[in-house]
Amino acid sequence: MQKDGTDGQNTKESKWKNQDEIYLFELQKFLDIVENVNDEELRKEIIAQMLKCDKRVTQLAESIFQRLEEQQDKE
Repeated sequence: MQKDGTDGQNTKESKWKNQDEIYLFELQKFLDIVENVNDEELRKEIIAQMLKCDKRVTQLAESIFQRLEEQQDKE
């Protein structure tokens, strides 16, 4: 596993996360709020950190999905 927590494989993010209307709404709401931060460097740091957190949560969810699929295949 790479240092950033990725396993080098493409995930299914665009299939389950990026089509979720609630996720997209909340993401847009976050971006609208952060747009009001006057300090451009701070704004970039906030967005970058949120994206890192989102990426990690997505990796965790993908891992859980994969384990569930493997368990179902064994049954």
